[in-house]
Amino acid sequence: MLIPLFDDLGVLLRRDAVMAGVNDLVLHRMVRSGELVRLRHGVYCDAGAWRVATPEDRHRILSHGVMRLYTSEVALSHVSAALAWGGPSWGLDLSTVHLTDLDGTGQRTRARVHHHVGQCRVEDISRFDDHWITSPARTVLDVAGLVPRDAAVCVADHFIVNRLTTVAELKRALALRGDWPQHAQAALAIDLAREGAESPGETRLRLFFHDLGYRDIRLQHPVQNADGRVFALVDMLVEELGLLAEFDGLGKYLRLRRPGETIEQTVIREKVREDHVREAENKPMLRAIWPDLDRPTELERRVRRIRRAA
Repeated sequence: MLIPLFDDLGVLLRRDAVMAGVNDLVLHRMVRSGELVRLRHGVYCDAGAWRVATPEDRHRILSHGVMRLYTSEVALSHVSAALAWGGPSWGLDLSTVHLTDLDGTGQRTRARVHHHVGQCRVEDISRFDDHWITSPARTVLDVAGLVPRDAAVCVADHFIVNRLTTVAELKRALALRGDWPQHAQAALAIDLAREGAESPGETRLRLFFHDLGYRDIRLQHPVQNADGRVFALVDMLVEELGLLAEFDGLGKYLRLRRPGETIEQTVIREKVREDHVREAENKPMLRAIWPDLDRPTELERRVRRIRRAA
């Protein structure tokens, strides 16, 4: 009965259901029976689509449903815009959709939607899925003023490496918001943003070394063989330590896996590559995984042990 009313993401608006002759009692029964999921007032989702959605996809579904309720007076912004642009979700609160009101309406949070008030210049907004969304540079700045430092830098690095914005553009945009209350917080994150980090794990590993006081960190360090040919790129070289470092996330191995190759074969091939890198560079290698980044004191001890053994 309701199938024609769902959009491509499985979203159903109450207003469309009512116009089609489906009253609130029917919608309530479908929620109780598990056929529908009520996301917020006026927005429902097909339960099957919701069950298989990742946390990131669920936020995009909710954002999509919320934006369908509005016309042109708001722009998707902050965390919600970051995910819409394809940004990473690490360290971000995905429970609330963020909108920036373009008509000067006051700031408020209601029904899983946070309305921000802020002036947007022409270059601060773009069209996205028939609605307004903050531009990549504006999105990065808004996120940087809202979330903790490391999460903000992860978002900034992602936007930079994917050519959505540049460090220079971010600094220019920030300079135009000198009276912004979150200016100092955002400036800290933007100052730490770098081109070259290909994942949040790599960004966090770089920030780990930064917080230890090391500043000369070269990202995507090229490694040459005896003939001078570059045969490998290492996530980073911490020049002051003479230490190579790589972040090992599952996504890396999936990205590196060749057609017909198993994950085990990819790991073995990467181990051989690492041995060749060590020989070519004559430097020790630190490999870190997600749990390591959550235990920086233990990771620092590993760095010291590796350095002593080198």
